[in-house]
Amino acid sequence: MRRVTRNLILGILAVLVLLVALGALPSLLASGDPYYLTATPSNATHAATDAGNLSERQYPYTTAALENASAERAGRSAPYRTGYVGIKEAFTHSPFDELAALRQQNPSAAAGNAVYLRDNGTLYRVAVARP
Repeated sequence: MRRVTRNLILGILAVLVLLVALGALPSLLASGDPYYLTATPSNATHAATDAGNLSERQYPYTTAALENASAERAGRSAPYRTGYVGIKEAFTHSPFDELAALRQQNPSAAAGNAVYLRDNGTLYRVAVARP
């Protein structure tokens, strides 16, 4: 293998490793402000998405918030920490991504910065919150 080809391959591998590190390292360091997805029981009459159709793999923050909620109390997901300079958001899945997907899936269930979900007959207002 020629020296130029070897250096090019090593350079490409270094860039790939750097990109993976940018996505994984901030979450391991737990840097930045924490955000939570909260599911609050609501008495409102609002259009809602059926939460029974949500995949735990696709909506981990939403399903965690709903699992921790009940008809009497709000539930909260695990924290999502933003990066300091905004690089992390391009490489990781966030509660903001989940809300945007839920808004797109059922626009009539969206209300401002929240989405309404129905789970086991209870209506929940799901939104991103900071402690």
